[in-house]
Order: sequence, then C-alpha cells, then structure tokens
Amino acid sequence: MSVLPITRDEIRLAMLGMVEGNGHPYSWSIIINGSYDAKALAACPYPVIKDYIAKQPPGTLGIPGAKVTHVWTDDPADAVQVAAVAHIPNIAKRAEDVIGEVDAVLVATDKGFEHVERARPFIEAGIPVFIDKPLCDNRLDLATFSKWVAEGKPLISSSAMRFAKEYVPYHRATHALGQLRHVSATMAKSWEAYGIHALETVYPITGPGYVSVQNIGDANSNIVHLRHRDGIDVILQVTRDMGGGFGMVTLAGTAAGLQLKFTDTYHAFRTQLVGFVDYLRTGKPPVPWEETRELMQLVIAGIESREQGGRRVFLSEMD
Repeated sequence: MSVLPITRDEIRLAMLGMVEGNGHPYSWSIIINGSYDAKALAACPYPVIKDYIAKQPPGTLGIPGAKVTHVWTDDPADAVQVAAVAHIPNIAKRAEDVIGEVDAVLVATDKGFEHVERARPFIEAGIPVFIDKPLCDNRLDLATFSKWVAEGKPLISSSAMRFAKEYVPYHRATHALGQLRHVSATMAKSWEAYGIHALETVYPITGPGYVSVQNIGDANSNIVHLRHRDGIDVILQVTRDMGGGFGMVTLAGTAAGLQLKFTDTYHAFRTQLVGFVDYLRTGKPPVPWEETRELMQLVIAGIESREQGGRRVFLSEMD
C-alpha cells in the first residue's frame, strides 16, 4: 500500500476507545497535543497520569507535526472529559466517523481480544493504526493481524516499556555481564493485559529467539519461565496487586549482574508516540513485525500454558 509516508505539515490523529483501568486517551492526547486544561485534568480519574503530566516542565509537552483532532470513547461522557483536558476540537459519535477526517488513528484500549474488531474498519479503509498493547491474546487474532501485515496494511503495536530510558542502554548491549544466564522482571495487573509490558521490557535486551514458555501460576499471579535459544532463562512474575514491583529487572551473566527499576512513565510514552509519528512520516516501523509477532506468541503461550495446568508450550507449536 502507498498510504505512507504522510507528507502533510500536521498529521491529524484520532484517539479511539477507553476501557476501565486504562487512561491512555488522557495522557497520550496531552503528550501529543502539547497543552492541557489544568482544571479539567484535576477531574481525571487517574492519579498517576495527573502526577507525571504535572511534573513536566512548561514547553516540553507536544509532538511537532501531529495533533489529536478527534476523540471517541466507549462511554460518550469520557470523550467529553478527554476533549476538555487535551483541547481536542472534535468528538465523534462513532469511531468509524473519523474515517476521511484524520490521517491515522490510535486504538487506545488494552483488551487484546477486542483489537481485531476495533481496528478492522480503519485497516480496511487503509488508515494507519497504532494499537495499544497487547496487540492480541489468541492465535486466531494473531493470524488476522499477520494477514493484514502481509497485505501491506499499515499497523503497528508496542509496549511503552520497550522505550523506557532505564532499559534502553542494555538493548542487545550486555557484553560487560558476560553471557546472559538469568533475566527476571516483575509487573502488576494481569498477564493478558500487562504480560506484554514484562515481555517487551526484556525482549529488546535478549533479542529474539525464544524456545518455550511455561506458566506455573494462576490468573492472579502468573509465574512464567521462558527459555531463550542463547541459554538464557527468563522469569517473569505478573501479579495483580503487586504495584510495588512494576518494572523491576535483574540481569545476571557469567561475569557480572545488575538490577534496574522503571521510573519515568512520561518519557517511555512520549518516545513510543514519537515512534508512531515517525512511522507515519517515513513508513518505517519502530518495531519490526517479526518481533511483534514473536512477542504476541509469547503472550498467547503464557495464557495457554496456564490454562493447560502449567504445560511447557514450545514456540514451534505457534507457527
């Protein structure tokens, strides 16, 4: 397809969807648009968002050459709030109403099983789509997205944890540790929605090449062992109420080890969104599809392993 690159001076974006527990339409719209109504933000129901947005120095918000011009949310009242906070001029009655009005859309929800149908109208219309993590959580939907990508449909998805400044220095750069033997990461909430945060924290460090996934936990506390072809054992714990463990990482090799802690949410989100805008300008995705596909296979394998009593699921089964 030839919809990319987009050459207009200011790319028009639509922010679409909102589900319980996910305030991305608020924060992403502010980060992109570069200004916000402080009084309206005070009414935002997400204290973490209010905190990290308020901490940003004046003039540092905004992504040049892009604006969120339209918003739609599942509950119309949410769209009114988001529009007021981020100075979004247009509220759509239906998500599909933005077709023909914008250059690209962001599906800002984190329920992977909904994403095929949320994205379908825009994919079929040839509109570039950014889909919040996780892209999907089952094999059938992954096959659908793979088909669309093979057809040249412009879509990308990622976790902001890939872009966290605390981890980026170690992306495929752990030589001082010797050969990696152990990587662990902890994360809160559910494996279905936040397992991808843990996975995309460690994946750019180890690189691709995962062999198997085994989840010996349960729906509230997922304990997941992944084996990498380079002899690395990766242990991920994603526990629903473990807020204190969000983004804690251990790297241990044959020569040395270290520990990392995620702290800067704003930087990770902004870098992720800049990557999407750059993709619209250049047509070059910030994350290769092959990596996104393997990451989704890991998410899905973690679910299947848990549901099958902790069986070790091999990535070779997922092809």
